[in-house]
Amino acid sequence: MSARGLFARVGAVLAAVLAAGVVAAVPAGAVADGVTATTGQFPYAVQLRFDDIKRADGTTYDSACSGVLVSRTWIMTAGHCFHDGGHHRMSGTPRYASTARLGTVNTTDPQAGVTRTVTWVKQSSLNDIALARLSAPVDGIAPPRLNTAAPAVGRVLAFAGWGGTTATGPWSDQLNWGRVRVNAVKATTVLVTGYQPLPTTSACAHDSGAPYLATSTTGVVVLVGIESTGPTCPHKLPETTARVDVVLGWARGIVTDLPR
Repeated sequence: MSARGLFARVGAVLAAVLAAGVVAAVPAGAVADGVTATTGQFPYAVQLRFDDIKRADGTTYDSACSGVLVSRTWIMTAGHCFHDGGHHRMSGTPRYASTARLGTVNTTDPQAGVTRTVTWVKQSSLNDIALARLSAPVDGIAPPRLNTAAPAVGRVLAFAGWGGTTATGPWSDQLNWGRVRVNAVKATTVLVTGYQPLPTTSACAHDSGAPYLATSTTGVVVLVGIESTGPTCPHKLPETTARVDVVLGWARGIVTDLPR
C-alpha cells in the first residue's frame, strides 16, 4: 500500500465535548463515506497545499495533505507529506511552497480561517509523523492535547480530513469527518476500521496527516493518531495511523509551546 496524500490518488456525535466545538460525504468533500463538517467543527484541522513540487526529471506538480494544529506555532502531519525529489522524507526547510489553512471547514473563500506557510519540518524517526513550524503563531484556536498512552482496542475515534471522497477524487476545499474503531495496536501504529456513518467510512488520498481524536476521562480532547496509509477508499479493511503517544517525548523536545 502506498502512503496517502502526496503520491496516491487511488488507493450524532463522538461525545458532547467533541460535537460542541471540536468535531463534528458529499462530492467535493473529503473522507470516503463520511459527513460534511459544519461551521465551528474541527477548527484545528489543517489543510496543507503544496505548489511546484519538483520531480527527479525536473517537472513539477501540485499536491495536498491534511494535518492538525498542536500548538500556537506548530502542526503535526504525516512525515511523507514533506520529501525531496526522490520522495525521501526530509526535515528542514520544505523543498516546495507549503501553505496551511485552518479555522474553517471550507477554503473556497481565500479570506476564510487562518493562513500560514510552513517554514521548517522535523521528521520522527519512529513512525510516519512530522512536525511543521508555521510562519506565525495561531491565536484563538485551542489545539488537542497529545495522547499519552496507547488507545484500547475497540475505542471509537473521530477523524477529519481534506482529501478526496473516492479513490480517483482530487483533494478538497471542504472538510469532512467520520468515526472509526481501533482494530489493533502495534508498536508505533494503530489500525482502525470504519464505524460511522458506515463500515466503509475511511481516509482517502490526500487525507495523509489527518487527526484521529478521542476524549480523555476528564473530557479533554486528545490527538491519538495521524493518518498514514491504507487500502483504496472507500473500504472496510484496517487503515494504518501513526501513534502519537510514542512520539510524545520527541515532540515535547521540539515544540516549546506544546500544551500540557
